[in-house]
Amino acid sequence: MKIRNNLPKSNPHLHIDLIKKGWVPMREPKHLCHAILLSIPLMMVAAILSIGVIHIFSTISFHEFGLTADKISLTINVPIIFMLILLLILHEIFHLIFIPHFITSDKTYLGLTLFGGFVITEEEIVKSRYILITIAPFITISIIAPLLLGMLGLLTPALKFLIILNAMASSVDILNLLLILKQVPKNAILTSNGPYTYWRDIEVNEEIK
Repeated sequence: MKIRNNLPKSNPHLHIDLIKKGWVPMREPKHLCHAILLSIPLMMVAAILSIGVIHIFSTISFHEFGLTADKISLTINVPIIFMLILLLILHEIFHLIFIPHFITSDKTYLGLTLFGGFVITEEEIVKSRYILITIAPFITISIIAPLLLGMLGLLTPALKFLIILNAMASSVDILNLLLILKQVPKNAILTSNGPYTYWRDIEVNEEIK
């Protein structure tokens, strides 16, 4: 695993090599800003799903987040900033830990940009595992966590806010998930060339990790 402070760029020579070997480029947004814009409807859907899970155990209202009909009151303090940073780290860790051999991989990158954190791997990964890597932060933090915290009676307004924020921040992940489900066959493996994703069918007798 390598630490970076910017997104790795695509390698044109690697692109040509992948095409020659039968890899198919996915049809996906070429820029992060474009992906964010396309994922805005999914942001709302993800937030509603997370709110629905929270509502099983606890009431939830705009008032507890400082939003009322006549005013907006937002309190930003050191603990909240710390929790936001921790949320960002946890989100990326839940992507990272499902990448096979991520610790020893020299094709896996972890980093932080102005748009948030990122995890990119150029390892060859089966579709089912790739889907798990893509959706893990949303399922873990915004679905499973509120279920567990709700059963324990620990859903505070601050935690509710962070859970919903993570759901909204997972919208690009959900967009990627939908693109994979639509374009990539069941028996396929995926890899990346910088921010771009490729897939190809698995040979019946091919051994994969």
